[in-house]
Amino acid sequence: MAAVICGSLAFDTIMNFEGRFAQQILPDQLHILNVSFLVPQLRRDFGGCAGNIAYSLKLLGGTPLPMATLGTDGASYLERLRSLGISTEFVRQLDDAYTAQAMIMTDLDNNQITAFHPGAMTQAHLTRIQSRGDIKLGIISPDGRDAMLQHAQQFHDAGIPFVFDPGQGLPMFDGKELAAFIEKSTWVTVNDYEGKMLSERTGWDSAAISRKVQGLVVTLGGEGCEVWIGGEKTRVAPVKAPAVVDPTGCGDAWRGALLYGLEQGWPLARCAELGNKVGAAKIASKGPQNWSLG
Repeated sequence: MAAVICGSLAFDTIMNFEGRFAQQILPDQLHILNVSFLVPQLRRDFGGCAGNIAYSLKLLGGTPLPMATLGTDGASYLERLRSLGISTEFVRQLDDAYTAQAMIMTDLDNNQITAFHPGAMTQAHLTRIQSRGDIKLGIISPDGRDAMLQHAQQFHDAGIPFVFDPGQGLPMFDGKELAAFIEKSTWVTVNDYEGKMLSERTGWDSAAISRKVQGLVVTLGGEGCEVWIGGEKTRVAPVKAPAVVDPTGCGDAWRGALLYGLEQGWPLARCAELGNKVGAAKIASKGPQNWSLG
């Protein structure tokens, strides 16, 4: 069975700053911020949430169906997906926009500063979700605002269970919109920062959110994650990474594992355990789509 992965396909330009942002950004000077970072290392990777999640799910043996939009410069990404055996039937290419671009800078503490140009992603809502016999579930990951709203409604109308994963797209929505996403979804996953913002905007704490869906997972980076079901919390322990090289795409790798477990019908805690293992494998490699299971 297959999982529809709604989100971005993007080119990631990844830079390493050999210092700490906290030592360069003065809190009392934020109103006149003018900072430059020397980045001796730079590389360009295939990225975007839909691409990264699809890569992880495929690596685990699942069947990803990324639903995303590329620009006029996206031919190499189409070739990349096909070379991995990932279907491109729901990938649209536009000839009047660039593919989404993320500029990601990471410091020595693995803090990141990202600039993102959405490009063709803003037209992602043009592709629609419909019920199909081989589609078992889906995920709404960060995408164009209209696409996230419309695809969530389309999943709901088609009776396809889905994960709501707002990620970096969360600030685009107010409390009423976020509440509607939650009420349509089957599962919700956020990191700890996003979880606090989601609770602040909806007025629902983690326990309350978990009562409205089959389960909520709050990832905690190197501290593992929390699994909330019916208002009750279970802590899932982290997995020690063999090396800490690059955090870019760790959350997406984790979500690919989540989808794999859900496809198999696993309990949510078991899905989270696999996610923690996959996240540890990913952080030991550079780039969001260059890691392996070992």
